Amino acid sequence: MKRVRLLNIEISNVSLKEVLQNLNSGIVFTPNVDHIIKLQYDSEFFNVYSIADYKLCDSQILIYASRFLGTSIQEKIAGSDFFPAFYEYHKNNEKIKIFLLGGSNDVAVKAQTRINNKLGRDIVVGSYSPSWGFENKEQECRKIIAMINNSGATVLAIGVGAPKQEKWICKYKNKLPNIKIFLAIGATINFEAGEIGRAPKWMREVGLEWLYRLASEPRRLWKRYLVEDIPFFWLILKQKLNLYKMPFTEQQISELYEIKKDCPSTQ
Repeated sequence: MKRVRLLNIEISNVSLKEVLQNLNSGIVFTPNVDHIIKLQYDSEFFNVYSIADYKLCDSQILIYASRFLGTSIQEKIAGSDFFPAFYEYHKNNEKIKIFLLGGSNDVAVKAQTRINNKLGRDIVVGSYSPSWGFENKEQECRKIIAMINNSGATVLAIGVGAPKQEKWICKYKNKLPNIKIFLAIGATINFEAGEIGRAPKWMREVGLEWLYRLASEPRRLWKRYLVEDIPFFWLILKQKLNLYKMPFTEQQISELYEIKKDCPSTQ
């Protein structure tokens, strides 16, 4: 698989069609600017990211950055575009059975109903909206694992935000033997439930979806977009000038092999 390096990760340089045709098992992450900033200081997140079989470009801004660096990513495949394309592609594939984990106040149940009604079959076989901080509640995590295993699902689509969703997959994937495909899809479950509207297509195509989301949820997102993510552009300039340095020590990076041992690829 061709890849494009942006700072300290390699993004899969593939088309949506290629992913849909070849994804029979594996882990899919969808990096965006916010992910890449977190990958500069969260060594656990960086190590967990290594287990993904696909790292799909979730942001038009990343495509602009890759062009600036001289090796363009061929297509933006946002999680909120990939997931509906995935279930539409598999609408007649009885082996694909999806469990939705994410949202709040039964948002996942709403998404399940809407998707199944759209396809005319129960492709989503289970759903659960976890409590705040569920990832630190061992009892709730055990409950979620049991729900997934008892549902008959072969695909887990988890949308609880990064880096929580990626770390949860890494920690618990070996306890989910029937799950062949893991999808970390951020706010997509909320979109599927109709709880949050997506930006107009033209804004998504030119890289302004972040502005639409900021206007929709300013209190929650202002710091991410207007403060935390701004250093991305300086870091890309440093990479262009060959001044960028890996943010972690060799010891921290060596932990990667331990994580890979605990979280082997599903492919």
